[in-house]
Amino acid sequence: MTTLFAFVIGGLYAAALFMMLRRSIVKLVIGLMILSNAANLLIFTGGGLVRGAPPLIPTGMTVPFADIADPLPQALILTAIVISFGVLAFAVVLIHRAYKVIGADDMNKMKTTDTQL
Repeated sequence: MTTLFAFVIGGLYAAALFMMLRRSIVKLVIGLMILSNAANLLIFTGGGLVRGAPPLIPTGMTVPFADIADPLPQALILTAIVISFGVLAFAVVLIHRAYKVIGADDMNKMKTTDTQL
């Protein structure tokens, strides 16, 4: 299962890099979104994949009775999802405004424009 996740994560990183190297600003944002999902999946895989074992220790015990998943990566992933959603929403608003002013989503045209925002 971990090997499958390794290939999926590698594919997501490759797809994100490919999208980020395109000239379109929309494809750049999609690439950043895929990159953040790949990073979240990498952290999740590093935390341990244990099916059906929540990271809780029963009352009266000091150590878990079976292998459990590490709760810290899960908390980090939840925080990263919220942050990446906020960044994505902000980027979409910026792209929309730039497209209204410039009329194109090509990054080369955005570098050579002299319009007032």
